Amino acid sequence: MKSRTKVVVIGGGIAGCSTLYHLTQEGWTDVVLVERNELTSGTTWHSAAQVTNFGANQTMVGLKTHSINLYKELANDPEYPINYHHGDGGIRLANTEAQMQGYRHFASMARGMDVHFEVIGAQECARRHPLISTENLIGGLWDPLDGDIDPAQLCQALARRARKAGAEVYRNTPVVGLTQHKDDTWTVHTEHGDIDCDIVVNACGYRVNEVGAMMGVHHPVAAMEHQYFLTEEIPAIKEAGHRMPLIRCPISDYYCRQEKNGLLVGFYEQDCKTWGMDGIDPNFVNALCPDDLDRVTDVLEGAFARMPALMEVGIHTVVNGPITYTIDGAPLVGPIPGKRNAFCIIGLRAGLGEGGGHGWLLAQQIVHGEACYDTWVLDPRRFTGHANVELTGLKAIEDYQNEFRFHFPHEHRPAGRPAKTTPLTPVLAAEGAEFAVVNGWERVDFIKPASDFDHALSFSFDEVFDVVASEVKAVQENVGLCEVNGFNRFEITGEDRHAFLNRMFCGTVTRRNGRVGLGYLLNHHGMVKGEATLANLPASDRGPDRVWYGSAAASEYHDMDWLSSHVHDDEDVNIRSLTNEQTILVLAGPNARDVLAACARGDWSNDAFPWLCVRECFVGIAPATVMRVSFSGELAYEIHVPNASLYAAYLALRKAGEAFGLRLFGARAVDSMRMEKGFLHWKADLLTEFNPFETGLDRFVKFEKNDFVGKDALVDRHAKGPNRKLVTLRVDCEHAPAHSGASLMENGRVVGTITSGDWGHRVGMNLAYAFVLPEFAKEGATMELDLCGDRVNVHVIAPSPYDPDFVRIRS
Repeated sequence: MKSRTKVVVIGGGIAGCSTLYHLTQEGWTDVVLVERNELTSGTTWHSAAQVTNFGANQTMVGLKTHSINLYKELANDPEYPINYHHGDGGIRLANTEAQMQGYRHFASMARGMDVHFEVIGAQECARRHPLISTENLIGGLWDPLDGDIDPAQLCQALARRARKAGAEVYRNTPVVGLTQHKDDTWTVHTEHGDIDCDIVVNACGYRVNEVGAMMGVHHPVAAMEHQYFLTEEIPAIKEAGHRMPLIRCPISDYYCRQEKNGLLVGFYEQDCKTWGMDGIDPNFVNALCPDDLDRVTDVLEGAFARMPALMEVGIHTVVNGPITYTIDGAPLVGPIPGKRNAFCIIGLRAGLGEGGGHGWLLAQQIVHGEACYDTWVLDPRRFTGHANVELTGLKAIEDYQNEFRFHFPHEHRPAGRPAKTTPLTPVLAAEGAEFAVVNGWERVDFIKPASDFDHALSFSFDEVFDVVASEVKAVQENVGLCEVNGFNRFEITGEDRHAFLNRMFCGTVTRRNGRVGLGYLLNHHGMVKGEATLANLPASDRGPDRVWYGSAAASEYHDMDWLSSHVHDDEDVNIRSLTNEQTILVLAGPNARDVLAACARGDWSNDAFPWLCVRECFVGIAPATVMRVSFSGELAYEIHVPNASLYAAYLALRKAGEAFGLRLFGARAVDSMRMEKGFLHWKADLLTEFNPFETGLDRFVKFEKNDFVGKDALVDRHAKGPNRKLVTLRVDCEHAPAHSGASLMENGRVVGTITSGDWGHRVGMNLAYAFVLPEFAKEGATMELDLCGDRVNVHVIAPSPYDPDFVRIRS
């Protein structure tokens, strides 16, 4: 066994084998995989191993397409062919028009990745799969490339290719400890000796937290018992002369595929069960849980009704084994939060179908720092301090129960709530607030007009449309108050803080005390990594000279890792998180200044406190830090308050606002207003797939600076010209917004992809942002939007259609 290597991958299932193979494909061949038993002895060996192209976003579709193409190549390898039933086709069924509308959106989104789904009716579903009944069925989504693969053969084929490239695989080699050294390298301690390495990868399936504990971290991954059975032969299958398509049924919570001349039928029962929450027997190897078909009786009845042939055939094998879930059902693939040179590829509940793509994206991140796609939807850092064992278990149950039910826009499911709250959460609930979830935080979505107000889940504009219009009108014409909790906030101190930040940001970094600036961070490839506001606070009784760094709520772990990894050993820079200590109250509207002046001492006039200024003060008796910034396009103040004083500040503002008819507003109103102003959302419109020039951030790039992270790469990219350009669109319809991922078409080809969409209530337009081919980026250009199956004209317009000269913000 080697004593020194570049990377050690721990775990010999699909996650580990795929990562090892793809590392060699990226040019790193001095790599090792260690497995405590035999390859595929965990979840992989009993996987139903379905390989679909369906994904809820373009990153997931892209990695699944990579998996399919790789598996086809492996299956056709004359030296080591594997069993892969490719292209049997698959149908996701639907019994509501809302589900069908969602399928039409996913078909539009997938087209942008050159994946072509078909939305079909009930009779066509039955024609393609003659064993199903059309009772209570409207239609479905057809995936022509759906299929299944032999899991053991797949992993052995990947390991074989990795070995041929120079990698080594050590079976029956349990890891017993991990040590990280001062230079951030690792020693992997095994029962057969130590291996020193630069990088370690946790690919340990349901044993993920056994290895996580060795490096002092907990991963939000929980295992669920999952059952399927194999039937005896079904004559109709034998007589069909072709393989049956796969079925996934959200109506009855089951799936099935052909297995020889019978069926493999699996269940996602409501009476489901977590597994291994209190530890896992070390001897649980190539093992299964006891059969428990009584638990799936209700689901089985639905499957019998949909496929009557099941009632006439025997069961010859039952499989009940653990599969892993995360808090949101998507895997964790990328850097481990708070650790250097440590990565994970875990929580792969559909591991065999997706594993080829997950290993591909992880290998790119390890070798190059980023992948070809923006991988935030997979990033382990998207969950922060709230991601404990109990929450993970509750969300795993919820995701399991809704396996084939996609999330609708603005859908926030109830399990594990509330995870994060502020002192105002019950107060705002009493005011009628409807809450959304942002990185675990309960954030006001809108204020219900009545206690019994309800709204449908839909891809169209819903009953909340008029509520949002009313909140926006109040902010535009008068004054509104909104709580923004969970906003990421770091306090950066030290003599070298400005020089450090100047190196991290591609634009001007203001050093003046009392001033606020907006800037962008790039990765080493010159692509957009992050967005942050920087506020310079002078020394006071609240702290020394310092910079407040503010960014998106979900970016807390992501940004801390990025910033801390770039602080040089000889720099005097200290970064401390205040994210969970303070909350923002946004006061916005033409009367905002008068309300603030009524409850906070000092001169708040435009001359004394202009746009992009910051000041410490008291709001009532509550200490506060006020920034003159706006995400709404109106005169606005961000009032940052310690959570201990938040209720006091809120009461002072509400009291001062009584004379002006102050109203509460929520996140949906904010999103509508930011669309009208051309303001962008991190990880919706700000992506690592595009550079700042492609994203329309030219004014924030200063090439005359001596150096900044990603400068050389950006210079090269800028010289070559853009691959895409971000544009603002007017959408010619009034019934639905454009949804992220939807395709823009011209003469039958995809020319762009939507990133955000919403109705602009102040300008009376249906607005969207999209990345398009450069030739379609000029004002006046027209395209067709595939909006849930409808073709709708869109027009490129100038950014910031509301108050483009920023008069209202500066007033």
